[in-house]
Amino acid sequence: MSVQVAAPAVELKELSGPMDKAAGPPCEPVAAHPPGHGVAAAPCPLPATEREAALASSSSSSGGGGERPPLSGCPGLSAATKVPQASAMKRSDPHHPQHRHRDGGDGGGPAAEALVSPDGTVTEAPRTVKKIQFADQKQEFNKRPTKIGRRSLSRSISQSSTDSYSSAASYTDSSDDETSPRDKQQKNSKGSSDFCVKNIKQAEFGRREIEIAEQEMPALMALRKRAQGEKPLAGAKIVGCTHITAQTAVLMETLGALGAQCRWAACNIYSTLNEVAAALAESGFPVFAWKGESEDDFWWCIDRCVNVEGWQPNMILDDGGDLTHWIYKKYPNMFKKIKGIVEESVTGVHRLYQLSKAGKLCVPAMNVNDSVTKQKFDNLYCCRESILDGLKRTTDMMFGGKQVVVCGYGEVGKGCCAALKAMGSIVYVTEIDPICALQACMDGFRLVKLNEVIRQVDIVITCTGNKNVVTREHLDRMKNSCIVCNMGHSNTEIDVASLRTPELTWERVRSQVDHVIWPDGKRIVLLAEGRLLNLSCSTVPTFVLSITATTQALALIELYNAPEGRYKQDVYLLPKKMDEYVASLHLPTFDAHLTELTDEQAKYLGLNKNGPFKPNYYRY
Repeated sequence: MSVQVAAPAVELKELSGPMDKAAGPPCEPVAAHPPGHGVAAAPCPLPATEREAALASSSSSSGGGGERPPLSGCPGLSAATKVPQASAMKRSDPHHPQHRHRDGGDGGGPAAEALVSPDGTVTEAPRTVKKIQFADQKQEFNKRPTKIGRRSLSRSISQSSTDSYSSAASYTDSSDDETSPRDKQQKNSKGSSDFCVKNIKQAEFGRREIEIAEQEMPALMALRKRAQGEKPLAGAKIVGCTHITAQTAVLMETLGALGAQCRWAACNIYSTLNEVAAALAESGFPVFAWKGESEDDFWWCIDRCVNVEGWQPNMILDDGGDLTHWIYKKYPNMFKKIKGIVEESVTGVHRLYQLSKAGKLCVPAMNVNDSVTKQKFDNLYCCRESILDGLKRTTDMMFGGKQVVVCGYGEVGKGCCAALKAMGSIVYVTEIDPICALQACMDGFRLVKLNEVIRQVDIVITCTGNKNVVTREHLDRMKNSCIVCNMGHSNTEIDVASLRTPELTWERVRSQVDHVIWPDGKRIVLLAEGRLLNLSCSTVPTFVLSITATTQALALIELYNAPEGRYKQDVYLLPKKMDEYVASLHLPTFDAHLTELTDEQAKYLGLNKNGPFKPNYYRY
């Protein structure tokens, strides 16, 4: 079977650049604290005649007004004996043993000294700065346990590192965690219940996430502007199975603006942002997904998207091939009305090629995964940043000097290796392809077999798209506290099932982090139960996802509008012209200016001045 390249069916137009980012509101100044408390003073031990003379002298030298300077030779002025004329709270010396509480706290605030005139007027003397700071700090320290209660500091730090500072954090109320969304009866503000999410009340938070993502997705926002005049997806009924994140929400709402009806499920049980799913459900999109689904929930959600009375899809947008597999297995007759499949993952594309080779592919399919914009930007540049983010959020580890083995040196592996090398890690690579292996060697990495380094490495990362790359034998030989994770789409690369045996103990450390403990006390750190690390444990750069999402949208438009007979029941690559078009939509973000060929130069190269500029066999 040969890979075919599609010709575009829709004329591509110049679109405007990215939207301006909205400026946030200015910070408000913090109000100043009110003046300090009044001060009660004690009688001076000097004889009365001497004290009155000193006071009279002080009063005349200050003009009868303003503050009086402290009296020299009168050490008893700061004692805590009340004066009847003073109506304020007394201040005591925190270092005086008579004024300490049993718990070591202060008697009522910072230490202060005061002067008392014969008529009862109280004047505060200069304070000792060190005493005031010590007293304030001690008071604050004593108050903190009452605010935290029984919650431990270590738990607070652990939770904040994985939840509070992440856009992937769930806003779910802990009281709802134990109730399955399938058992809830929820409706959005329009009265619709055609969805299943964790908590529809989180919609407001999710809407904020989506609005932030829109600022970093210029091409999709440009396509929305185009929808004001024409609806290239009018009549399209798209069923989707992808990661449900803020970036996916921007894609879904763009497809809706282009005229499509959408129903959506998640392709990964851990990558869904509950608040985003709620925002989509509130906007009227039938979404069936929540973070932490079981395997049974996963397939139930896909079935709810597909099996709907009075609604049948005519387009499929898949990520991993699970949705396509489910329709083939349960509802094969639906393919009579489906115009095409758009698949973005290496795993899903592999399944499509298998179906095509066996003669079981019923409709045309577009291979988005092997488009240049997906391979180079989503796979390479995205993983180069998100691998570090995922590892940091889950383990808080330092990368300098760590020994890491990366299984696979495709675009994902290249991105992971480059990031870890830049952080000072010692990186090994395993690879089956001699071309990719040679690239790894030329990039300065040592090519090994996994068995050769499994006992010494600190981190094992899989990114092959294969199965059983890390087996139970490898897991048994790993060093104590070795971190094991997967950057591929499927959870088959690490043999996690072999770890669910009676002799091994699983200990949940924090969200998406498990310690698997051997009988001798050795433990490994397993992230996301072997599922996709970056989308399960952190987030990915929005701008890169804009490139992939725009490619998916154009592929859907192409397949849906193509005249009958243009595409046969086979797997096609996105036309090169569309790849270049997607890239051009993102250049204005960088204030980039393309050089244009002159007529003479175009003739010399044998190219059209407007592209495509590379042949289909060109390797970027």
